[in-house]
Amino acid sequence: MSDLDQLTQALARNLKRWRSERGFTLDALAARSGVSRGMVIQIEQARTNPSVGTTVKLADALGISIATLLDHEQGPQVRIVPAEQGVRMWATPEGSSSTLLIGVEKRGPLELWKWRLMPGDGSSSDAHPLGTIELLHVTEGVLTLVVDGVAHTVPAGASATFESNVPHGYRNDGDEPMEMTMAVSVPPVP
Repeated sequence: MSDLDQLTQALARNLKRWRSERGFTLDALAARSGVSRGMVIQIEQARTNPSVGTTVKLADALGISIATLLDHEQGPQVRIVPAEQGVRMWATPEGSSSTLLIGVEKRGPLELWKWRLMPGDGSSSDAHPLGTIELLHVTEGVLTLVVDGVAHTVPAGASATFESNVPHGYRNDGDEPMEMTMAVSVPPVP
């Protein structure tokens, strides 16, 4: 593959990726950049080699550098966080804890948590921003999930999801430890 072909492919891949990450439709990117919708489609399909001026307009509209838009070595980025680098956010003398395992900032924060609640322990949370979603999977024991004052029982092996823009909490009303993994998705700041 020639250098020009590599550059065309990289531009197509990166333009799609950045447009998607910004949540822009084809029409929105065309309007923001002053580049026609048809040209954006041709570029994303690697069917044309745009001028430098067109490429600069697209990079500016996406809020990135032209170098980032043309980076042909940019591919999927993998970040591995060793277990010992998880951040313990809180713990009780009884052995309950929550640990932030990993998080990203793409399209708003996305976090993965590990929770352990000892019998009789619990944790409550104020409402998160509108649009925040939590997904959880109980791996051991029974979770009492309280959302806006209503208690829900989630046994080991079951999963739950809810919009956490209301007060909510997690309790272990049982007599054995409860463990769960939870993901929290917060919408991007407008």
